[in-house]
Amino acid sequence: MGIVVQKYGGTSVADKERIFRAARRAIAEYEKGNKVVVVVSAQGDTTDELIEKAKEINENPSKREMDMLLSTGEQISIALMAMAIEKLGYPVISLTGWQAGIKTDSNYSNARIKEIDTERLQRELDKRNIVVVAGFQGINKYDDITTLGRGGSDTTAVALAAALKADKCEIYTDVDGVYTADPRIVPNASKLKEISYDEMLELATLGAKVLHNRSVELAKKYNIPIVVRSSFNDNEGTVVKEVSSVEKLLVSGVACDKDIARVAVIGVENVPGKAFQIFSLLAKENINVDIILQSIGREKTKDISFTVSKNNLKQTLDVLTKNLHIIGAKDITYADNVAKVSIVGAGMVNNPGVAATMFEALYDAGINIEMISTSEIKISVLIDEKDAEKAVRAIHDKFKLHLLNNGK
Repeated sequence: MGIVVQKYGGTSVADKERIFRAARRAIAEYEKGNKVVVVVSAQGDTTDELIEKAKEINENPSKREMDMLLSTGEQISIALMAMAIEKLGYPVISLTGWQAGIKTDSNYSNARIKEIDTERLQRELDKRNIVVVAGFQGINKYDDITTLGRGGSDTTAVALAAALKADKCEIYTDVDGVYTADPRIVPNASKLKEISYDEMLELATLGAKVLHNRSVELAKKYNIPIVVRSSFNDNEGTVVKEVSSVEKLLVSGVACDKDIARVAVIGVENVPGKAFQIFSLLAKENINVDIILQSIGREKTKDISFTVSKNNLKQTLDVLTKNLHIIGAKDITYADNVAKVSIVGAGMVNNPGVAATMFEALYDAGINIEMISTSEIKISVLIDEKDAEKAVRAIHDKFKLHLLNNGK
């Protein structure tokens, strides 16, 4: 008898039929003699609807009050899921994030889990209850409700699996595994049978919507294998684990992120410490910066360009504009019509020709590259947003990823 954590995303609990389908899956594990924890997201488009409701009242509400509002979406889901399991004749209890002992920092809207007090969870599991926990939320030291950022229910599930020393963590979603590209963009994308934590972390961070990047970080830290599978069929999913196949794939996937903006700080004095000045200002505001490019301008000045997520753009521009005299820059410009397209693969380390192949694919498709960023297992390019999907298809074709088929 072990502990199994199952997580169901918004589409997997969107209506009555889907809730009962998820409930039956949880019960099937329970029937095997396992202790079962079910983590659920808000139903369907509930979170987006709540955001719209907030905008009707206040265009710029505080992040604390947004967390208070958005956490209600998961509270509805856990109650309905518990009612379904109850209806099917099994013992069950629903718990909000704070009732489940999930303690976070105070970074409202994007909080990080600091610890999980499992006492209540263990007590309920020992009573042989199926425990349904609200994903995406926790409580801070002020007893305020916090949320973990979009996709945070994945992180809740993996964190609970780590805290409870669970035997497995299953992430049920609307796709039946991790693909070489988004099948909605590339219809002939291949499903991967397995993928390493590092590759999945890069794909998740670079825009693949399958798993929340912090959930992969946690899984890697505590060595918890994750299985990504569909809640709509019984197909085998993709296993995310420490090392995938012995024969590492050259490229495992292509990801696309349209939720970014490029900011350029123009005419900065070319002296030591200026980059530190700029990025420390942003770090104080918890603004994550991604691709960075520094180029030498005229008259002993330099231009520094970087990318941030679109929802951090306004805050970034406000901070930099307010401190323009300290930075000593001539101007700040931005573009929010850009996209980041990336390739990821553990096999890229020893293959110097990968970047050239990617750039050739973009050249053949007539797509201009604005910025480039590389690491051992990824290459990212910044391009015009209108070219994003064409770029993903071109790169996917160039690397013949449709021929992988190792998960079908």
